[in-house]
Amino acid sequence: MAPWSPVWTGAGNDPNGGGWPEMRAAAPTRSYEEDAAMAESLVGCGQITWNQFQRAEPGAWSEERVLGEIARAGYAGAPAGQRGGRTAAETVALFAVHGLRPAPGYMSGAFWEAAEREALLAEARRQGAFAREAGLDAIYVAAGGFDYVTRSGRTRRETAGHVGHDDALTTEQYRRFGDTLNEVGAILLAEGVHAAFHNHVGTPIETQEEIDTLLALTDPATIFLGPDTGHLAWAGADPVAFCRDYAARIVTLHLKDVDPAVVARGRDAAWDYRTFTAAGVFAELGEGGVDFPAIFAILREAGFAGWLIAETDVTQRPSALESATVSRQYLRSQGY
Repeated sequence: MAPWSPVWTGAGNDPNGGGWPEMRAAAPTRSYEEDAAMAESLVGCGQITWNQFQRAEPGAWSEERVLGEIARAGYAGAPAGQRGGRTAAETVALFAVHGLRPAPGYMSGAFWEAAEREALLAEARRQGAFAREAGLDAIYVAAGGFDYVTRSGRTRRETAGHVGHDDALTTEQYRRFGDTLNEVGAILLAEGVHAAFHNHVGTPIETQEEIDTLLALTDPATIFLGPDTGHLAWAGADPVAFCRDYAARIVTLHLKDVDPAVVARGRDAAWDYRTFTAAGVFAELGEGGVDFPAIFAILREAGFAGWLIAETDVTQRPSALESATVSRQYLRSQGY
């Protein structure tokens, strides 16, 4: 199988201009069978799909039980990060017991707060070293801030799905966010790990405008993308257009689906985040409104070779295993 490596270019699909590494095959020598094996090996499932069941039955859902169900559902991996003092080698060994590989983990924080800078840089050093030792080449990096109080007096949790002008960060906060994010990206890249910026409803970087504003302040050679398809759609963005515009910067994705009827109802009624989720905003893959075939076509054309992480934050099936299996079957129907 030909190795995959970054090809540095002077321009790409960034609407703001600039160059970044474009993921391409070093040589087009892979067979169809090799392509299929690569796609299969890079499909993971997020443990978040089990969260509602863990909350309902505290103590009944060990990490090992969740990993076992992810494997039973047919996935090759699950997100991994530094936790509980466990080393990267110990994490790899734990996952291997279930036939799984570690997939990109997650870090988040108040990047716009000057007082948080040092802690975020220290966290990037810890997570970057862990990711390198675990054989990962990406980490999802996101804004925290569900309880961030905006200029409107509302929290971002309250404005989820219907963000107004006075809910956005200030120009100075965006600047600090971009500066700290660039520093985090440089720290991770020194470990051979890509900082994959991740959008999320209910945080200060939710809408297309907010994402574009932040990305214009980042170095495209240092900050890459790990978009969440469902959160893009919930925020009113077009996930297909987003993936097309930013294809060359995408190194991993959270694959999530949402019910457009619930999105519309909640936006009109100004629901908060919890009300959206209780009403069934999340859907198993292929059962909501996200156009995954169009997204996958864009990724294939761009030579994407990263992890695809399926997630359903609140399942519409009676068990997480059934939900994860439905999503896995859908991905197989799409060539993954």
